[in-house]
Amino acid sequence: MSRKLVEIAAEIVQNQVSGTPMSSDEISSSLRKVFSTLQELQKSEVEGSVLELDKTSEETRAEEKAQQQMSPPDSIQQDKVICLECGTEMRQLTARHLASHGITPREYRKKYGFPMKTPLSAKSLTKARSKAAKKRGLPEKLVQFIEARKQQKALAAGTETPAETTGQEDKAGSKTTPRPRRRKKIVG
Repeated sequence: MSRKLVEIAAEIVQNQVSGTPMSSDEISSSLRKVFSTLQELQKSEVEGSVLELDKTSEETRAEEKAQQQMSPPDSIQQDKVICLECGTEMRQLTARHLASHGITPREYRKKYGFPMKTPLSAKSLTKARSKAAKKRGLPEKLVQFIEARKQQKALAAGTETPAETTGQEDKAGSKTTPRPRRRKKIVG
């Protein structure tokens, strides 16, 4: 080989890091694994022998066992989520990724005992989204939407006028009432 094995291993790991965020420990272990694999390849090339694949399959089995031993709550970490189906680390388990395993996010939550409201994303990502939503004023808007919905239901039921039940007033000081829903005509 014309280039040094260290350079090749560093380039391979650098490409891995650019695609998937990794910690410094993960980078160093990945670099060691890639370097030792390249050394084995070079040795087998020089000797003209065939590589033994049993070592690789044993390592793979050990990694799979480690993944299976991970408890579901531990799979959602600060900066990553580990898929309990395949062991892939990512920032969020998407419906598309879970579809590759033949399950939906709902089935995944049920299978591993997650509450249905638990986000399948890294804690840092969930916190950032929450912070952005609060900055845009979504909690207040959600409360307003829920109250408006209650008013519409009360109006549709004909029990009380919505302005009397909530006592809400608009910016001008007059009590507001939501518009009634339009009903579609059935042409038959």
